[in-house]
Amino acid sequence: MNHPNYVKIVEVGPRDGLQNEKAMVPADIKVALVDRLTEAGFVNIEAASFVSPKWVPQMADGAEVMARIQRRPGTLYSVLTPNMKGFEGAVAAGADEVVIFGAASEAFSQKNINCSIAESIARFEPVAAAAKEKGIRVRGSISCSLGCPYQGEVPVAAVADVVRRMRDLGCDEIDIADTIGVGTPVRVQEVMRAAASEFALDRLSGHFHDTYGQALSNILASLDVGIQIFHASVAGLGGCPYAKGATGNVATEDVLYMLHGMGVRTGIDLDLVVRAGDFISQAIGRPNNSRVGRALLTKWASTEGAAACV
Repeated sequence: MNHPNYVKIVEVGPRDGLQNEKAMVPADIKVALVDRLTEAGFVNIEAASFVSPKWVPQMADGAEVMARIQRRPGTLYSVLTPNMKGFEGAVAAGADEVVIFGAASEAFSQKNINCSIAESIARFEPVAAAAKEKGIRVRGSISCSLGCPYQGEVPVAAVADVVRRMRDLGCDEIDIADTIGVGTPVRVQEVMRAAASEFALDRLSGHFHDTYGQALSNILASLDVGIQIFHASVAGLGGCPYAKGATGNVATEDVLYMLHGMGVRTGIDLDLVVRAGDFISQAIGRPNNSRVGRALLTKWASTEGAAACV
């Protein structure tokens, strides 16, 4: 298959990756993580969330994080905004892009945000309109696009319907998210093709969780149908508080290793991402969930040890 020669990676670790940590991660650590990722060369980093601290206490320091990060020209710093209050916070913080979210599953929508899919999208109309007025990019994220913890199978037509609704809101980019990681390559291609029938292929992205070990295969399958934007989380951080058993997003290090091995350019320095993954894993006392990260860190340690023995 002809794969794209360049792929955009959206790094979601600082927001999606850290939001479910029980112990509070200090703002200093979050800022340091974003700065390390900026240095590694990402053109889009999901840096914070402007949701109610009652629901996601870990993200209560979003304004402080956004104020303190070292911004690089050409890098978009995105924030999650569930409503107009969140949007106002995002504007004040100088966000380059706001992220709105809906589900392809009615059951998940009801459990997650206590309303129907149609109602959830309607709630974002004022946010999207205000963002357009201010020249801020809008990204729409569609959870449970390949399966739901409550209803199981999610019809492909349901995903296409939400893509259409988000397109009509004026979204610049739309994420097809496998929130519980149940997707497999052929199904992923089917869903991506259906999404592309409603929205520009080059502005669709894949957001895959690795619960069943399918994320890299699903990225490869998406590349084959022309998707060239993917989300990943440094050290494989994250999960979803409303999706039981959902493990983290696919590890950025693993995605980069695969893409670079295929000759696909990303503009990102893998070694610096591995070091960022090691930094955050140690800082929050979590095992590093990136196989590539662990392998390279072990290799570097053994090389350093060998040099010391000479």
